Amino acid sequence: MDISAFLDQKLSRRFRTYDRDGDGFVDREDFVSAAARLGAEFGHAPDSPVQQRMTTLCLGVWEHLVKVADVDGDQRISEAEYKAAFAAGLLETPAAFDAGYQPFLAAIMDIADADHDGWLTEDDEVRWTGALMGLPEADARAAFQHLDRDGDGYITTGDLLAAIRAYYFDEAPGSAGSWLLGPLAP
Repeated sequence: MDISAFLDQKLSRRFRTYDRDGDGFVDREDFVSAAARLGAEFGHAPDSPVQQRMTTLCLGVWEHLVKVADVDGDQRISEAEYKAAFAAGLLETPAAFDAGYQPFLAAIMDIADADHDGWLTEDDEVRWTGALMGLPEADARAAFQHLDRDGDGYITTGDLLAAIRAYYFDEAPGSAGSWLLGPLAP
């Protein structure tokens, strides 16, 4: 698969959200600490079932990435390895992608949707994206405005899934997906 310049830019942006310490690599600890930060942000104890599920899912993402992207076997992934995995077909199809992301998004909702109404507010979005991915508040608010297509002040798991899918599969710069992590320019 050829990676367009636009997808390359989006993959760089996503890689930076994984690489919270900025060392140029992602490793298992990046995923463990991301899950811990998310749970702590919403008051979940490390041993709570919802937090344990999130940790398990984050580690599942890590295990999949290391399996398909860690070509030199050093248990860390560089940005070049990350992008090469996408070029080699990591995304598969939109349908397979959706099936893989649905459990992860359900776990995020279990943590971030405190009133369990199935909706996330702009503040919820700011909190979960900041904790999990280090998204700056301004970027998270800009993303929310693009994700909340009907302008009702709420987004759903379906809205998030559509945006994540578009992030990887849609080449339109103005799509909600292209705004998933805020503006693409560093």
